[in-house]
Amino acid sequence: MEPHGPGSVLFGCELTASTKSYTFQVDEEDDSDHILALSVVCLTDGAKDECNVVEVVGRNHENQEIAVPVANLKLSCQPLLSLDNFKLQPPVTFRLVAGSGPVHLAGWHRIMHREDASFEEDDDLSEEEEPELAPIMPAKK
Repeated sequence: MEPHGPGSVLFGCELTASTKSYTFQVDEEDDSDHILALSVVCLTDGAKDECNVVEVVGRNHENQEIAVPVANLKLSCQPLLSLDNFKLQPPVTFRLVAGSGPVHLAGWHRIMHREDASFEEDDDLSEEEEPELAPIMPAKK
């Protein structure tokens, strides 16, 4: 992790018959914004040909707990699913609600330090103002 400035670190966890859930959380006193971007969920070595359902448990806009299935994997037909950097805000729990796994989740933990985020927003504004076109002059005859 970079101590100053935004950064991304690799994230991974495994759900199995003996470890059916994993919670990703950050220190609440941390003054940074955190995003967990899931890129792939896949069956790993030792998986049986059974349905493995993974759900994500998080909070909705009203701060109520909500559980949503994100993957149904089966070795013979769907051993891997790309989640295209599906973004979640911690704390978030992953649960294996059906099947015995092992199921591996991988992605990126993005850390945005708040002072850097406001600095980046200022950069974005100045970029939008930059491309000024020269006034159109009448053609010379």
